Parts: sequence; structure tokens; C-alpha cells
Amino acid sequence: MNAPAQLSLQDATAHAKKIDKKRRWWLLSPGLPMIGVGILAGYQFGPKRTRKLFALSGPIVLHAIIPAFDAVIGNDENNPTDDDVQSLVKDPYYDRLVKMFIPIQMAANVYAAYLVSRKDTPMLDRILLGISMGAINGIAVTTAHELSHRPNKTDHMLSHATLMPLFYNHFRVEHPYGHHKRAATPEDPASSQMGESFYQFWPRTVLGGIKSGIEIEARRLKRKGLPFFTKDNELLQGWAMSATFHAGLIKTFGTQIIPYLATQAFYGISLFEIINYIEHYGLLRAKKSNGRYERCKPHHSWNTNYVLSNVVLFHLERHSDPSCLSDTSIPSVASL
Repeated sequence: MNAPAQLSLQDATAHAKKIDKKRRWWLLSPGLPMIGVGILAGYQFGPKRTRKLFALSGPIVLHAIIPAFDAVIGNDENNPTDDDVQSLVKDPYYDRLVKMFIPIQMAANVYAAYLVSRKDTPMLDRILLGISMGAINGIAVTTAHELSHRPNKTDHMLSHATLMPLFYNHFRVEHPYGHHKRAATPEDPASSQMGESFYQFWPRTVLGGIKSGIEIEARRLKRKGLPFFTKDNELLQGWAMSATFHAGLIKTFGTQIIPYLATQAFYGISLFEIINYIEHYGLLRAKKSNGRYERCKPHHSWNTNYVLSNVVLFHLERHSDPSCLSDTSIPSVASL
């Protein structure tokens, strides 16, 4: 049964509940930082002999447990119809899920900083806790990704908030206005090239992304007749948010948490950039006679349809669908 052409909010929600078989599964994404809080609690209150296991549970969940469930559950190649998309886009449930991630993420970060600051926490445990929180903050970039493509300023600031632990605020500017114009071209720092190792890609994408973000924001401000150093500079706003976040944690919990902060940022950035590395590896858009590249098409991205990892990553793994570049609903992203 198709949805009506014009839907009330109540009808849209009712229809979305009917058609989205993974509706409750989506709770796993904002549930991920809650799992992180549980891991931290296990570290604090569990038996001493289990502390290092709890401290390293983030990567265990991400790199072992989730892939194991993916292998058992398998793929989901179901796509919504055009009529179904109307209901999914209008239902506020999915927007709330995305934004629910942020306060839980912040609570987990504060809790981890407290544990790391305790005198009886060994340096090795501080590093392991940094890796686990880096896993959560790396996954949080997918929340930032969702919010970065939306048209309103509030969502942009929320995107910056999710990026604060990694100090990776240039992503909010560079990704929608740089990467999505240059994806699968040699000019794109976020597209890996054939034969390029991840260790070669990492510095190129991180430094190139920052440089590209600065250039994009400088051009935007110049069009408005403004200098780079202005209160309207979104990059400066985001970096100020990150600096305040880190300074606040250091002031509250002491300088002994600095190795932990550096570890989680490095691991989280690396985790996200591994995703970038895979998504366009070795794929190139053809250059036309006028020097421009062909339009980006589905075959210019690598995809996967594993159920659990797509739920956790807000369908980021269905990267080829053009709807993932717009202000749309997560379940609307199709398998191509």
C-alpha cells in the first residue's frame, strides 16, 4: 500500500513505523556511546583483573563483535519506494536519533576523563581508555556527517559539537563543499588512489582536508566581503568549540589526561579516515574534453549492505546513493 501524496506528521510517523523493519535497530547508533558508558562503569567497578579488558572494549566491540554479527545477520538490500521516502523524511524519529547521540557522547567523554585522571589509573590503562573513546568519537563523525549536510546553522553547530573531541572541525566545511564536489578525482584529499597505502593516505587526507577547508571558508567569506579572521568564520567557531572542550577537561581533571586526549583523537581520526580510504579507493571519474570531470555516479563509491554496521553508521556504507548527500532521512538511503 502506497503512502498518500500529502501526509500529516501523524500519518507519516504511522506509515514509517509500518515500512521500516529496522526502526528499533536504529537505536543502536545513539546506544553506542551508552555502551561506552557501560564499558567505563565496568572498568571502574569491575574486578581489578578485568580492567584492561574493559579499557580496550571499544575496539573489541567495533572490530570483532559488530563484524561477527554482520556475518551472521547478513545483508539488507531492501530499498524504500518514492512514496515511502515521503513518510521516512517527514517522521521526526530519525532526526531525534541522530541528535540523541551527542549528549551521550559528551557524557562518555567526561566520564572517561574522570577515570583517566585518577591517581590509581596506570598510564597503559589511560592509553587503552583513549583507544576505546577514540572508537566512539570516531563513529561520532558519522553523526557529524548527517548533520553537516543539513541546511540550518543549528545542525551545523551540532555537527561541530560531535567533532570537538577529535578537534576535527574542518570536516563540517570540507566534506559537503569539497569532498562531494571532487570525490573520486586526484584533487580530492579524501579519495584514496590506486596503490596508495593507508599510511600514505593518512597524512595526505588529514593535512589536505584542513587546507581545503580553510580555502573553502576563505572563499565563502571573501564573497561576503569579510576577512578570514572574523566572528563569522565557521572554522574558527568550530575550532574555538573544540579548544574550549579540551581546555575545560584539562582544567577540571588535570594535565595528566593529555596523553589520553591525544590517543583518543589520533585513534578516532584514523578510524574515520580508514572509512574514507575504503569508500573511493582506486575509483576515478573520467575527465571530459572541456577539462571537467563527469558527474559522480554510484559506481564511483564502494558500498556494503551489512545490516548492523549500516545501522551503527547511519547508512554511511551505502555511500553511492545521492540522497545521502542531502537533508533526508537515514532509512531513505538506498542500496545501489
